[in-house]
Amino acid sequence: MAVPVTGRLLLVAAALLGCGVSAAAIIDRLPTRERVVALTFDACEGPTPATLDTELVGILRSEGVPYTVFMGGRFARDNARAVADLARDPRIEIENHSYSHPQDMRRLGDEQVRAEVLRAAETIRATTGRTTRFFRFPAGRADERVVSVVESLGYRVVHWRFPSGDPDPKLPADAILADTLERVRGGDILIFHINGRGVHTAAVLPRLLAELRRRGYGFVRLDALLGP
Repeated sequence: MAVPVTGRLLLVAAALLGCGVSAAAIIDRLPTRERVVALTFDACEGPTPATLDTELVGILRSEGVPYTVFMGGRFARDNARAVADLARDPRIEIENHSYSHPQDMRRLGDEQVRAEVLRAAETIRATTGRTTRFFRFPAGRADERVVSVVESLGYRVVHWRFPSGDPDPKLPADAILADTLERVRGGDILIFHINGRGVHTAAVLPRLLAELRRRGYGFVRLDALLGP
């Protein structure tokens, strides 16, 4: 008898994620007060196709900073060549952002949530060879139930303390930069977009990195302080 899609995905969960369940909590900052921040970028695709922002990738590569990409499974599937190339850079961490980027996973049943997470994990691993360990809910919309479901698969949920607002076309680059620099603190997890939806991200990032460096900040991947 054929195994349903969700069943097949659950069968590979142990291989993808290992055993153990993390504490039930959404992480919105790193466990440090030192002057370090984690740069994170969402690479998602809903019903409308999206592509990797190669200009932003080039900026990050030239800056030589480590960073984390929360990637959707559908995005990985549709940008397989670019994503595989991205994964060759050891400074880049690739994590799970669901398969189809449903705007509110609280509206999904438990099995649908599991399928979104596991299908994304399987697709990302097939495309990049990477095993994902952290999960970010689309739009940051989550409640205790869906967080518990995701954690039962061995993931830790990582969001942010404040958003950059980079997908908003009404926010000019100067406003994004000024707001981020005013609010940033040691241990913050900064969120931007690397799927072409960050309207001014490429204009903001070099200036942001330069000013953070001037203030004595360093940059880390999530796994550097949140563990393997």
